Amino acid sequence: MSMPVPLFAAVGTIHGCPINIIRRRNAYFKVSSSMDHHNLPKVKSNSLRVLEWDKLCHSVASFARTSLGRQATKGQLWSLDQTFQESLRLLQETNAAILMHNHDSFNLDLTSVDLALVESAIKHARRGLPLDANEAMALLSLLQFVEALQLSLKAAIKQDSDCYKQFMPLSEMITQLVVNRSIIKLIQQVIDEDGSVKDSASSALKKARDQVRTLERKLHQLMDKLIRNETKEAALMVASSVDGRWCISSGTDQPTGFKGLLLSSGSGSIIEPLAAVPLNDELQQARALVAKAEANVLLMVTEKIQMDLDDIEKSLRTAIQLDMIYARATYSLSYGGTYPNIFLPEDIDGPLMAEPYRSKDKTSQASNPKKEWIFYLPKAYHPLLLQQHREKLSTARKNVRSAAAEIRRRKMQAENMAVKGEAEIDLSSLQKQVRALEEAPPVPVDFFISQKTRVLVITGPNTGGKTICLKTIGLAAMMAKSGLHVLSSESAKVPWFDFVFADIGDEQSLSQSLSTFSGHLKQISEIQSQSTRRSLVLLDEVGAGTNPLEGAALGMSLLESFARSGALLTIATTHHGELKTLKYSNDAFENACMEFDEENFKPTYKILWGVPGRSNAINIAERLGVPSTIVDNARELYGAASAEIDEVIMDMETYKQKFQELIKESRHYLTMSRDLHEKLLVSRRKLQDLGAQQRYKKMRELSEAAAVARSTLHKKVRQLRTSTMKQSQLSKASKRKLANNYKHATAVENESQGTNMSSSSIQVIKQPQSEKNTELPKVGDTVHVSSLGKRATVLKVDTSKEEIVVQAGIMKLKLKATDVQR
Repeated sequence: MSMPVPLFAAVGTIHGCPINIIRRRNAYFKVSSSMDHHNLPKVKSNSLRVLEWDKLCHSVASFARTSLGRQATKGQLWSLDQTFQESLRLLQETNAAILMHNHDSFNLDLTSVDLALVESAIKHARRGLPLDANEAMALLSLLQFVEALQLSLKAAIKQDSDCYKQFMPLSEMITQLVVNRSIIKLIQQVIDEDGSVKDSASSALKKARDQVRTLERKLHQLMDKLIRNETKEAALMVASSVDGRWCISSGTDQPTGFKGLLLSSGSGSIIEPLAAVPLNDELQQARALVAKAEANVLLMVTEKIQMDLDDIEKSLRTAIQLDMIYARATYSLSYGGTYPNIFLPEDIDGPLMAEPYRSKDKTSQASNPKKEWIFYLPKAYHPLLLQQHREKLSTARKNVRSAAAEIRRRKMQAENMAVKGEAEIDLSSLQKQVRALEEAPPVPVDFFISQKTRVLVITGPNTGGKTICLKTIGLAAMMAKSGLHVLSSESAKVPWFDFVFADIGDEQSLSQSLSTFSGHLKQISEIQSQSTRRSLVLLDEVGAGTNPLEGAALGMSLLESFARSGALLTIATTHHGELKTLKYSNDAFENACMEFDEENFKPTYKILWGVPGRSNAINIAERLGVPSTIVDNARELYGAASAEIDEVIMDMETYKQKFQELIKESRHYLTMSRDLHEKLLVSRRKLQDLGAQQRYKKMRELSEAAAVARSTLHKKVRQLRTSTMKQSQLSKASKRKLANNYKHATAVENESQGTNMSSSSIQVIKQPQSEKNTELPKVGDTVHVSSLGKRATVLKVDTSKEEIVVQAGIMKLKLKATDVQR
């Protein structure tokens, strides 16, 4: 036996079987510390923490069906080290898995396969140790899963040859796997479904187990006999197995009528009868033989597996990768994700390096201004908020069902009316909770950022949703990069970012982690030093936490620095009004604000693009009943110019809202016109298809009628030819008969010696000849053709041959003159 080596390491031979293994550095298998924040620089780990990326990783990984798949999914998502091409491939894998799911003939669910046991089996096989039965069954499940996938793919390709390309790259992954059918058959032959080795696995095993069963039967009979002989204490005695040896347990310490070895005493006693000692010894030996025979069978299975260990390891790795892809796909299906069109931009002043990848499903073909926007994310949801809302709604609905079931139970048990009334009140309250959750889903936000924008400044009131917007766009960018669909209403256009840096005073996070002003500045400084021209930077409340004037000046300087030489895109939220003015002096800046409902005094969590935000504090104070003297004094202190600016901003917001409503209405009509156009195209295609079908039907009917006519004509021609031949034969027979009659008449004349009689006879005999020389019809005459039973017109007359050509309908016939009648 070879020396023990680590899993997947190279070894020389195992039981004489050469094994050549190349160690693969696959990050998906390095999952023990994959979510460790220390694996990343502090500025990056802090960014991921405040964006709550680890929670989203856990959420997606929960859709994997195996423990190794969940760990690998977390590792792959957390790393965020994909290149642009790798991100494209991950998205293609996710999309292919969704298409396979919708095809209904593929099963990527690995619930039935214990990949951890398969990994353990490979480890044991590489060390030359025999597999146990459970490991062999796990390996069998893996091979059967791969084989079923390959058969499903072949069947789909046979039905539609485009399926191979449609399911790429998964189809390539699946077809490259090798499954040895002989291993499947071997394991099925020797191991039962419950994980035990079958009696038929070997003759030695069957013989040993038969011996065990025989000895156990003898021991049971012996124990029953001994207990029956103990008439006084029989009810308190029972036969049991202790450490593999059959004994008699007694509820008392009273002496027994049989001799034996006392194994324990106290409140009762356990005795091995002396008569059972030899049988127990034999039973132990027989069980040892069973264990040895089972080990030999499993060793034989292991040696067979070792010959295909490379292919089995590849199947294991592919299965883990498929489980990761399955997790991403089912997450997207569960939350209604859409395929993001990612692209790799050059420096902001240059053109785009690559056009967005086009998905093959309909959602990716949605019309959007691809040339105008660098970031196009319509109606995007924050994934964790959406998950939280769904979980709350699911729990509330479950509580309603439980309360309704409890009311039904109480009615059936006829409990008092007061108790039933309380239960119905509880049910009504729970139903209101469900309705409240259904009527208040998370609000999606729109991100339409033009290509010329380098810095976006978002303003708005506290709790207005600014931080959620930052997290939403950051999570969407990371989801697209790591192969996940984004939670958007339609196909999104997302740049590929090398990393998403964030500095967020995460007061809305569950962790309630607060940072000081100096901590924020340190984080921003590190972000500026590590971000590149392909990075996304998210800054929450930039310049906050210090003197407002100094904070505003510092915020303006930081943002201008990012605009000059910083990240590809920087998005910052702020309360400082001075930052709103940067747009009017630098084209690289853009403003947006969180919409606020003036009538209901609450934020709408929607973004107004191109409009700077304004302060609502004084107006809110006035509407909340603060004395007018205080409000008026505040307005005077705030300044008339500022008030006028706020009024202008308010008018701009009003016009903006009206404009958005008009855009929404125009989009509605545009959608209706597109639907109508699509229906018209479908109707036109249907009409064209119907016309083609009708033409084909008419042509087929004409062809069938022509075929019938040709068949009838050929039949009539054959009948006419047959009739002509018969007429010819009859004419010849008639001539012979006339000749015979003439000879006979001549003989009669010679014998009768009467000249008059002879002359008369000759006259009678020549009568038919005179009829034969009847006058031929002329061209244009109408004659009756007896063979056809029809009238025909004479077209040609051949007097020398006494033949005529006639036309009957569409048929032209050449006949003897004797074959027709006038």
